[in-house]
Amino acid sequence: MISSAVLVIFPMLVAFGGVSDLLTMTIQNRVSVLLVAGFCMLALAAGLPPIAWGEHLLGLLVVFVPCFLFFAAGWMGGGDVKFISAIALWIGFSPELTVFITFVAIYGMLLTLGLLFARQNMGVPAILMRAQFCEKLLHKDSGIPYGIAIAVAGLQVYPETFWFKLVS
Repeated sequence: MISSAVLVIFPMLVAFGGVSDLLTMTIQNRVSVLLVAGFCMLALAAGLPPIAWGEHLLGLLVVFVPCFLFFAAGWMGGGDVKFISAIALWIGFSPELTVFITFVAIYGMLLTLGLLFARQNMGVPAILMRAQFCEKLLHKDSGIPYGIAIAVAGLQVYPETFWFKLVS
């Protein structure tokens, strides 16, 4: 049962958060709450020792504090801060956290440059522009849905985490 939960809970919620940000430019609070709750339930079921709980909470804090400052400066949305912090809880304070943050930065940069280019040049097929989410996504005053970059990075790093070592 733990193996099934490891393979379903995190990937499903992270993918949902990324797609939600793409389609609506928001990440609902319940996604981050469910990620934290899922972590707690799975950690209890797996018998995670107290030191490991601390390492995972430290991972969350190391990500949350600077991201909250980015939010206060207007550089990040609140949903993105909660989402990236909840994912960091699952990853924990480990080398994989550094890889995750690096991937978020790289994918976020590529996403930003791609959207800025598309918004300037409107090099998007007309059929895509008929979709409501594309119209909002490509509007020059819209923000950047960083949840996409956060989700892709989280899904890429997840197989290298403690959780997959537990399952195998």
